[in-house]
Amino acid sequence: MRRSSVRGEGANAPATEEISGGGANASGTVPPQRGGSRTGRPEAGAVPARRQGRRRVLRWTASVLSLLILGTAGAGYLYYRHLNGSIQTDALNLGETKLGGSKPNAFGQTPLNILLIGSDARDDAANQALGGATDTFDGPPLADVQMLLHLSADRSNMSVVSMPRDTMLMMPKCTEPGGKVHPASKGLVQTNESLQRGGPGCTVAAWQELTKIPIDHFMMIDFKGVVSMADAIGGVPVCVEENVHSRTRDGKGSGLKLPKGTSVIQGEQALQWLRTRYGFEDGTDIGRTHAQHQYMTSMSREFRKNAKLTNPVKLNSLAQAAIQAMVVDTGLNKIDKLYDLSMELKKVPPGRITMTTMPWVYSTKPGLDGRVEPMAGEAEAVFRMVREDIALDGKGSGTPAEGASPSPGASASGGTPATAAPSTAPTTAPAAAPAKIAVGVRNATGGKAGAEARVKNRANEVAAVLTGKGFTKATADTQTGAEDTTVVRYATDAQAADAGAVATALGLPASSVEKSEEVSGITLFVGKDWRTGNAPTPPPPAPSVAPTSAHALNGDNEGACMAVQPGFTW
Repeated sequence: MRRSSVRGEGANAPATEEISGGGANASGTVPPQRGGSRTGRPEAGAVPARRQGRRRVLRWTASVLSLLILGTAGAGYLYYRHLNGSIQTDALNLGETKLGGSKPNAFGQTPLNILLIGSDARDDAANQALGGATDTFDGPPLADVQMLLHLSADRSNMSVVSMPRDTMLMMPKCTEPGGKVHPASKGLVQTNESLQRGGPGCTVAAWQELTKIPIDHFMMIDFKGVVSMADAIGGVPVCVEENVHSRTRDGKGSGLKLPKGTSVIQGEQALQWLRTRYGFEDGTDIGRTHAQHQYMTSMSREFRKNAKLTNPVKLNSLAQAAIQAMVVDTGLNKIDKLYDLSMELKKVPPGRITMTTMPWVYSTKPGLDGRVEPMAGEAEAVFRMVREDIALDGKGSGTPAEGASPSPGASASGGTPATAAPSTAPTTAPAAAPAKIAVGVRNATGGKAGAEARVKNRANEVAAVLTGKGFTKATADTQTGAEDTTVVRYATDAQAADAGAVATALGLPASSVEKSEEVSGITLFVGKDWRTGNAPTPPPPAPSVAPTSAHALNGDNEGACMAVQPGFTW
């Protein structure tokens, strides 16, 4: 049975509640349900899924916890080697667009982008024992939590961008390793359904299509073993502005009950905090995301202050729980790789960790009440800052050591990283001479929305520009396209360097070069940003700090405190 893409929070929630998203609170009133609305889009005849009890929202923390656990004590490193055989892996990217991994900067330092995915899969006894309706067992999973972790090239700062699970996107074509094809969607699809289109590799593909951020790795987490990891650090301080009790009159809610001010939570109470929707802010999933951010930054501070995780036996037990609870891409399929990654993450002090939410707006499209879409302009501003390795906290990156100089041969499109980190970027040969590079040019000047007509004869005009730059094999293609920004696509790894040379000659950024099954050779798609002239319209300067709509939370902010939804106090 296909489950709805939306999950309820309270125990034994009736099916009608899942559709309406309402429900009286403790005072008998019906709180507004915006952004995190439970309005589903079930297919005809489908039974709306019910979710309840302890579940799903904590597994995103398991990824960070597991990395920190693995990196807490170097002496325990060899103790984990036997866990290698327990690591579950899956394909990194099932989509057609391959961005080739993060590129080194001028100093040979390479940023790192990791997509943290929280799966609500309930397909084994351990997960099922934590509660939930039996009609959800062994059903198709949903990616209910999605966070992109960006580690800066110089390791001075870390940015985390959450995407609300109710975000509506166009899904890319995804092809499973066995050959099964999930066609690109013809309309908007809720982002958490991406996991059902072949696995985490399709969630990665959806993020890359939307953000144009090269994703190097993913970590997909379920929630078994998470409670013991939360207990390991002896609790996490959290704060509420008023007494809070997450419980509605009809029994919904996480059950969280805390007094006003700061409390130290762990185990079951930590689960309740991280899945609380009713009771925080306006009672939506957006508020729940903000609570998760507060917990994650507080947890990071506690890990650095806490010295209890030095017992090798305890560390081994916790590491086993973490490993058994997650799936990673093949680039992270060994304990030593996870250990190295944990060492990289530990370099960033809490004060340079910034938690944000993708700027969003409520959808105005018919049938999508309560759903959200990326906010025009501001969501792209956040994505661009990540692409260009700009710290979201506005403090900039660290300064290279005195006397440092760029690594030989390092550039925006290649080089040897100065800081070792797992990578899946392909190694490419040097580019050929321009006169030997064949380039097809397609007219895509109408843009993706199709609001403007394509400029006539534009492919021929731009082919002439390329010819003037020495690319004498450039020709206009009879096929067209639809792109907002000009992009260079190539078909095979052997063509990557040549495609980069085309982009460089035209002054295009490295992020404009993509590997794609859509083309058979190097193809330049002339976008809406290049309707006239000999070069694309340059983008405005990149922002230096995340927009306020991203709701940024700094890792050193010990004063963060959750607002409590009216009617959920005691």
